[in-house]
Order: sequence, then C-alpha cells, then structure tokens
Amino acid sequence: MRKLTMRAAINEALRQEMRRDPNVYVIGEDVGVFGGCFGVTAGLIDEFGPKRVIDTPITESAIIGNALGAAATGLRPVAEIMFMDFVGVTMDQIYNQAAKMRYMFGGKAKIPMVIRTACGAGGSAAAQHSQSLEAWFMHVPGLKVVAPSTAYDAKGLLVSSIRDDNPVIFVEHKFIYDLEGEVPEDIYTIPLGKADVKRQGSDVTVIATMAMVHKALEAAEELSKEGISVEVIDPRTLQPLDGETIIESVKKTHKVVIVHEAVKFAGPGAEIAAMIAEEAFDYLDAPIKRVAAPFTPVPFSPVLEQEYIPSKEKIIAAVKEAIA
Repeated sequence: MRKLTMRAAINEALRQEMRRDPNVYVIGEDVGVFGGCFGVTAGLIDEFGPKRVIDTPITESAIIGNALGAAATGLRPVAEIMFMDFVGVTMDQIYNQAAKMRYMFGGKAKIPMVIRTACGAGGSAAAQHSQSLEAWFMHVPGLKVVAPSTAYDAKGLLVSSIRDDNPVIFVEHKFIYDLEGEVPEDIYTIPLGKADVKRQGSDVTVIATMAMVHKALEAAEELSKEGISVEVIDPRTLQPLDGETIIESVKKTHKVVIVHEAVKFAGPGAEIAAMIAEEAFDYLDAPIKRVAAPFTPVPFSPVLEQEYIPSKEKIIAAVKEAIA
C-alpha cells in the first residue's frame, strides 16, 4: 500500500469529501492561496475555487461564526484555527452555541461543522503557540473531540468527522504532520469513539494520545528487550471515549500508564484514570501512573521545552514503577 504523510492524508480526506459533497467547504486564515500555515490545505483552492476554500482575515471569531451559521443552515464547513492556542477567542461560539444548538432546538437543528486545529510543543514557538488544550472540549456536552496519531487514522477520522451531524474538534499535533503511514487511496471512514490497540502486550497498558503514541511505541520496543510486554492503546477520539477497549486491556494487564502532552492537572488522563478507577479498580495491581506536561506555560527555551514535553525515557520510568 502507498504511504502518505499525515499532512497529505488530511489533505486527501478534505479533497475527496469536497468532491463527494458540494456542501463541504474550507475556511480559515491562509487556507487558500498559501495552502495553510502547515501546508495541509495546499492545492484545494486550485480545484475548488475561492467560494469553497475561503481565506479570511485574522479573526478567529469570524471564522467560527461563519462555520456555525453555515452548518445550522445545511452546509458542512471545515474551519481551520491555525494554532489551538487561538481557540480561546472563539470559545463562546463553540461551547455556548455550536455545542448546545441541537439540544436547545429539540434536535431540529444539526450542526455538522469540523474545527481543525494544531496543537503541540517542540519548535520553540513559546507559550502562546504550543499548547495542547483538548481537555477543554472533552468537558463540553455536545462536542466531539478527535485526536489522530497516524496518517491512516487522520484520513478516516476526518471523513467521519465531516459526515457527522455534530460539531467536532479535530486536533492535529503539528510535529507528526510529516510522519508517514500506509493510507488507502479510496475514501474510508473510522468510527468516532473507537480506540485502536497499536501494540499488543500483557504486562502493562499504556494509553497515549497523538504524538505520545509514537513515544509510547518506542518505549514499548525498548522495554521488550528487557522482557516487559507493553500494550499501547490510542483512544483516537477523546469524546466519545472508548472505555470498553481500555477497560478490557486493564483487565488483561492489571497495570496502567497514561501519557499525553497536555498538562497533567485536569488533563485527558485524569478522566481516563477516573474511569478506570470506577470501572476496573479490582483489576488494578498497582496505582495508575500518568506521564504528562508539568503545570506551567510552555517554555520558549529549547532545553526547557524538551524537559516540558513527555519523553520516551519518562514513559519507560513510569512503566517500571507500575510493574515494580
């Protein structure tokens, strides 16, 4: 099977859905002529024109306002917020309007909109361009939160997100855009709310998201040389969350490490850990470990930033603590 980068896989998903459904359009800062800040929407304007690939001023509230109104009246917008850090400008429209309209209108209004946004540290972009804020949206009823880690998952999950009749926050880690993986040319979907077991194991379950999936897999490979068998689970969607797959793994391994780049306090791992404690406490043979960013703004300094980001070494240490 051919290989694509995650960037190219997302581009292909957009292109194929726009060809299939004329109600799908893309809107955001620099998504058209420039092809997107990270090159994800490159070439779309050449095929679909400026009425379906809309370049906007630097005004995130207008981008989401446009998408919300269009979705409520029958279109399927894919809005790009260049950096996840800027989503705060649009929060009222997202959590008070998009998330609630279907409920408040008794199901008569559908809000089929996708908000694509890039998260993650690693490029010394400092505290206002490097955050992972996915836990904000997990907390809001009415929103779905998607967080792919591979090119294959990104394409299938984005297609499903575009076809969903509810607002979806589609989070892309900017430092895995160039990672390649096998991606079918034909269009396909991956159901929202279904986790993927990226590696089978028997000694400990590691639940990781986005870029951390790859560090968890590297840690698992290294630990295997010491006879430690690590199962790696990628939730793929954080809302809805596939608790069944996670709990089944916990029942098998009896030990858990949760890894994400968002800050540890009240991060996605806190909810996952609480769910495991409520539903599978009797199967645990050790306390749940979490590997995540410290409770501090993302530092600009490259040395401090690398210390801030969870590492393979920290995952290995946490696994060894869990099985000790």
